[in-house]
Amino acid sequence: MAIRLLSIMHAKHILRRSNSFGNKVASTSIDVPKGYIAVYVGESEKRCFVIPISFLNQPSFLELLSKAKEEFGYDHPMGGLIIPCSEDIFIDLTSCLHEL
Repeated sequence: MAIRLLSIMHAKHILRRSNSFGNKVASTSIDVPKGYIAVYVGESEKRCFVIPISFLNQPSFLELLSKAKEEFGYDHPMGGLIIPCSEDIFIDLTSCLHEL
């Protein structure tokens, strides 16, 4: 249990979250360093996470991308990459990916 808590804390530290965007996503810019990508995560309220692009090759992350494609297709009015899952699930997944 303590190891899982430490990995979640580590993931939260590595993943840089911005404030809740709501409808202001298009007008808000964030700095994304080279080698990273911004993704919006959430089921109703979207939050922005900056993750390493290396995650895009991981099978578990590819499942999330497939889910996003099924739900939103390729042309979403909000723009950007939106992952339709809860923040907790996303943080758990990315903390596991950071350990690889």
